[in-house]
Amino acid sequence: MKIYTIKDIAQKAGVSVTTVSRVLNHRPDVNKATREKVEKVMAECHFVGNANARGLKQVDGDLVAIIIRGHQNPFLNALTEAILQRTKDINAAFITEYIDEKADEFQTALRLLHEKRVTGFIFVGSRPDERTQAISSLEMPMVFTTVNAAHTQLTHAASVSIDDRAMAREAAGILLSRGHRKIAVFGASRTDGDNLSQRYKGVKDAFHDAGLTFDESRYVETRFSLKGAYDCAREFFAKKGDTTAVFAMSDTVAMGVIRALQDIGKRVPDDVSVFGFDGTETGKYFIPRLSTVEQPVAELAEQSVLVLTDMLEHQASPRHVVVEATLRLRESVK
Repeated sequence: MKIYTIKDIAQKAGVSVTTVSRVLNHRPDVNKATREKVEKVMAECHFVGNANARGLKQVDGDLVAIIIRGHQNPFLNALTEAILQRTKDINAAFITEYIDEKADEFQTALRLLHEKRVTGFIFVGSRPDERTQAISSLEMPMVFTTVNAAHTQLTHAASVSIDDRAMAREAAGILLSRGHRKIAVFGASRTDGDNLSQRYKGVKDAFHDAGLTFDESRYVETRFSLKGAYDCAREFFAKKGDTTAVFAMSDTVAMGVIRALQDIGKRVPDDVSVFGFDGTETGKYFIPRLSTVEQPVAELAEQSVLVLTDMLEHQASPRHVVVEATLRLRESVK
């Protein structure tokens, strides 16, 4: 199959290479008729501009964008790698787009749709809240990996996730069963409609099960990075030094908290027990070895690709798959 260049497109459209480049870069200095002619050639040949709009590449089949929300999240990085490993035999091309955890993945999706002619999406670590309205009119397959999207109004959205609420309930229940009452939770916004808000609800469930009420003053909103968690932990323990346990909504946050505790002279788990979430490889070898909720990366990846493929190739209806997670009790909990 011929691989076309920007020069080939210019030749087919009967315009200069510079004009094609201007169209690709959405420059305003191209008249409407010329723009439409160039775009028609591109559409007929099933082409998209590359990331720098310097050339054109033919797409054989579908083009799927994987949007990963969080640059410094080892779990999401491992999951994305696992997804890509399972796409080799699929008649589709895959591109990845990493964004900051505070960025808008749905506006990013619209940009990629416009720039790359994407025909499907996998959202990794997304937050399907009211912002999904931006993509509600898109009639193309999309899979939310790690978060259950069944509650959204997106008619073409599938999802693959664990039961975050149940697993957080179980983890917090272990801390409570071991006598901890002054438990801090390190997470994100409690009002967002994502898997993290479900983990917060799970913690509250565990307290309710024990006939107790979670102390909201011990909730810490943090960035999901080592430094972000470290800084928040130092500030929090300066005020709430009587805290005896931490439930962290990711292993990365848990490790940042542990480093901060050690630096202020508290021992883990003798003084403070720490429970993580995700089950990253690093947590197995961290000192102390991290207690965590282990998400099944291989199964999440496999199911995500399977669901997307069914939708792309067989026009299957969206499915919401829930897979089993595992509790790993290790050295960081006394």
